[in-house]
Amino acid sequence: MNSYPVEGIPPSSYFSRAVYLDPHFVIAAPEMPFTASLAKILCEWDFNEVFSDGEPRDNYVPNDVYISQGSSIGDRSTIGDLDKLQQAERFYARFQRYTESLFDKAERDEGLSLNSIAENIKNACDFVREYHRYLMRAQRHIEPVRDEDYLVSHTVRSTIITIIIGIYLKLPTHRLIELGTAALLHDIGMIKLPEESYLNSKSLSEHEKKQIYAHPVLAYNILKAHDFPLTVSVAVLEHHERENGTGYPQQLRGEKISLYAKIIGVACSYEAISAKRLHREARSGHSGMLELLKNEGKKYDDTIVRALVYSLSIYPIGLYVMLSSGRKGQVVDVNPENPRFPIVQVFGELMPDGKNRIMQTAPDGLSIVRPLNREEIED
Repeated sequence: MNSYPVEGIPPSSYFSRAVYLDPHFVIAAPEMPFTASLAKILCEWDFNEVFSDGEPRDNYVPNDVYISQGSSIGDRSTIGDLDKLQQAERFYARFQRYTESLFDKAERDEGLSLNSIAENIKNACDFVREYHRYLMRAQRHIEPVRDEDYLVSHTVRSTIITIIIGIYLKLPTHRLIELGTAALLHDIGMIKLPEESYLNSKSLSEHEKKQIYAHPVLAYNILKAHDFPLTVSVAVLEHHERENGTGYPQQLRGEKISLYAKIIGVACSYEAISAKRLHREARSGHSGMLELLKNEGKKYDDTIVRALVYSLSIYPIGLYVMLSSGRKGQVVDVNPENPRFPIVQVFGELMPDGKNRIMQTAPDGLSIVRPLNREEIED
C-alpha cells in the first residue's frame, strides 16, 4: 500500500482505490473526492499521510457497477464518524492509563479509593452510553503492545462490554456504577500472582492452575480490606462461576450466582474468545457470539447472552464483512428488531453528496455473507 502526504494530494481528486487512514479504516472510497476540507481536517488531527493501493486522478472512473440491495437508512458524515472514532480511541487510551495506574497502586498496597473509582466509572458509563458503537469499532485497532499489557487490555475491554450489557438491561445508574466498578476490579487478584501464571502461552501445570483459580478469592480479599460494598466484592468473587456449577471457586449454580457476576462472566468470556491472546491471533467477534449462543453445557445465563447479542448483534459492531453485493463493509450499529441483520457501512457505496451510505441488511436484500479475515481487510 502506497503512502501519500495529505498536503500533496490535489484537491477534489479521485483515488482509483480506497484511501485508508490506517490499514483498517477507510476514509475515502473511489467514488468520493478527496476534498480540500477533508485534507484540512486530517492535518488538524495530525494525520499527515494516508494510504492507498490506487492513485489520485482528476475524475472518477468507475471500476464496476454496483446495484444497491437492501434499504438505505440515511447517511452519516465520514468526518463525523472519524471524529467520534478518534474520541473513542482517546477514551480507550485514557481508560487504559487509568486502569494501569490503579493496578500499580494496588500492587504497591497504596490503597483503592471507592469514591474515586466510582466517579471514573460513572464518567465511563456516560461515555459508553453515547459512544458504544464507536468504542466497539475502535477497539479492533487497540491491541496490547507488550505481553504484560494483556491484563489491563482485557480489563478495559471487558468493563466496556459489561457496561453495554448493563445499559441494555436498563440497570439504574447506581447499579450500573456498581456493575462497572466490579468489572474494572474483577481480575485485580491477578496482581498477587506471578506474571508467568497468566502470561504463559503454554499449558498450565496443576500448581499454576490452582494459582489462577485463587485469583477471585484474592480479589475479594483486597476489596473487603478496602471496605468496598458487598455487592461489588461478591460479583468479583463469583465472576468465574457458571450456571451449571462447573465454575470456580465455589461451584455455585444458577440463582445462587449474583446478577453482576453473571454479566461480567459473559462479557469476559466474549472478550477472551474474540480478542488476541499470547498463543493465538484475535478471532472475529462473530465467532465469539456463535460460541456463546451455543452455550454448550449451559454455562451462561440465557438472558445475559441475549442482552449481549442484542446490544452488539450476531455480527458485532466493528466487524468487517463481505456483503452479498460483493462489496466489503463494516458493521456500525445494531438492528434492535433483529440482531441477525445489523446496520453496515458499505465501502465504495456513497450518496450523491459524497457521504457514506449506511445500509440496513435484510433477509431479502443486502446481507452479510461472512466476516473478513485480517488479510482481506488489509487488501
